[in-house]
Amino acid sequence: MELTLVILAAGMGSRFGGPKQVQPVGPCGETLLDYSVFDAIRAGFGRAVFVIREELASIFREQIFPRFEGRIRCEMVFQRNDDLPSGYVYPEGRVKPWGTAHAVLATRKQVKTPFLSLNADDFYGREAFQAMAEFLGKFSSKDGPPYEGSLVGYRLRDTLSPHGTVARGICKFSEQGYLTEIEEMTKIGFTAKGEIANQPAEGVVQTLQGDELVSMNFWGFPPEIFELLEGEFLDFLRENSTSVGAEFLLPTTVQKLIQRNLLRVRVLPGGKNWLGMTYVADKDAVVAQIRQLTEAGEYPTPLWP
Repeated sequence: MELTLVILAAGMGSRFGGPKQVQPVGPCGETLLDYSVFDAIRAGFGRAVFVIREELASIFREQIFPRFEGRIRCEMVFQRNDDLPSGYVYPEGRVKPWGTAHAVLATRKQVKTPFLSLNADDFYGREAFQAMAEFLGKFSSKDGPPYEGSLVGYRLRDTLSPHGTVARGICKFSEQGYLTEIEEMTKIGFTAKGEIANQPAEGVVQTLQGDELVSMNFWGFPPEIFELLEGEFLDFLRENSTSVGAEFLLPTTVQKLIQRNLLRVRVLPGGKNWLGMTYVADKDAVVAQIRQLTEAGEYPTPLWP
């Protein structure tokens, strides 16, 4: 079975100020996306389906895909705001995509096997791809829910920015290693005392230890996920069809599916080195850490000779 990547690259990078997925961070101008594809190829993935906005198509076709030619089979799918069930129309004034769960749903016609879904603008590390490739390689389909999925989580303190707050899904899991809950916190950052806390504009400040496991949207899904997402998207639209900002998000949706006993998600080891750029000021640290990994021999330079 060919291992497939679904790469979510339609985000607008509103806090960063532009599309992070095409920002150069490597010694020879490589992007975070380049490193994910490189790690995926050496873990055994042979196909990549990129979910993008239509206005990014020429950039991907002319600048990004040629780097991967002969290494991994690439396809693109557009995440469109008008990709809605019959009877619904997207609201006037909406610019933001419908969210990460909708982005995955956009690939339903292209992906027919278990797959790995990840963000294009995050660096996940070699170990995460190896863990997911092993899980997907052993996957066996079964009739009826709950269907089997997986998640590679990361330690909270390793995913924070010193330049502002971030949104993270705090994971809880059973003794058997299955995800039981994802608690969304939208204002996690460092306090004046150097502690880690969720500091919402309204509500109670919640101090965190930093060792909590968080989801960074590195998921393994069975193909049955598309049918489940279609049902959840209908529920979402019944409440949010006129919203210009509400998002149909993977962590929230997965939690609902777990609660309804339609999906169970195994938490995999492998979340070691995560890098990302929530803010422009985060870029220098990412560049420095990529340089360290390159100098340590983890990655060649240039990445694509």
